Amino acid sequence: MNRQQGTSGKGKPSNKGKQGGTNKSSGKGGNNFKSKNVARGNAPVKKTNTASKTSNPDEIRLNKYVANSGMCSRREADVHIATGLVSVNGKIITEMGFKVKIGDEVRYDGARINPEKKAYVLLNKPKGFATTTSEGKGRTVMDLVANATASRIKPIGRLGRNSKGLLLFTNDDAVTAKFTNSKHGVARLFHIELDKNLKLEDLKKIQSGFKSEGKLIEVEEISYIDGASKREIGLKIKNTGNTIIRTIFEYYKYEIINLDCVAIGHLTKKDIPRGSWKHLTEQELNTLKML
Repeated sequence: MNRQQGTSGKGKPSNKGKQGGTNKSSGKGGNNFKSKNVARGNAPVKKTNTASKTSNPDEIRLNKYVANSGMCSRREADVHIATGLVSVNGKIITEMGFKVKIGDEVRYDGARINPEKKAYVLLNKPKGFATTTSEGKGRTVMDLVANATASRIKPIGRLGRNSKGLLLFTNDDAVTAKFTNSKHGVARLFHIELDKNLKLEDLKKIQSGFKSEGKLIEVEEISYIDGASKREIGLKIKNTGNTIIRTIFEYYKYEIINLDCVAIGHLTKKDIPRGSWKHLTEQELNTLKML
């Protein structure tokens, strides 16, 4: 068989031997064959709407947002959206193809959801770093965990710029809620150094609880540190801020010289050098959620 007969090397019909053996691109011959150029030339040219193809990288389809949160598949998300189970910034959305921004508040059946992968980062904070996500505050703890994850994590609670120790970061609202509940939250253990010895009577008053400006202040435990002077105190408290700790000692006329968070629940500083961080293991996370 001649290579010019039958099919071409690309699997398309060869035009040689038809209409004098030439492949004309005008399309004005009597044959029915038209090349791509001819067909396009005879059809109206459709203008490309570049604006419609431009996508905003900060936006995501609502069904994908819901699916990425781990609640369900994208197809199931369409059903849930259509039945009115999903709201965006307080408004029920039933429109298919609706797009949201990552920062929008999206709720599924009343519970807020997040499309990012859940991340849990434990930092051993050094002095000199502010606990804030705001810019323009000098060195912050966000600088220390910048390379930990692509998820938008935030610190739970606060440690003052001159305080140090453990600080947990996450984008899991359920875990954050456990800490912000002062009665049923997660206790943190602090090693505190005061400017002078803590009197035993003051220690007992702190342990019993007291009112400051009409507000009851309670701690889980307080004790002297074994083998150290009575200036060094161990304090366990469920409140997530360190301002309350300073309030406690200022009430009894003591000044905090050093404050170090040495444990959060069952989490400790073991194998985490100062200024370093680690991701929680699955076992550590499961234990944390059960607290």
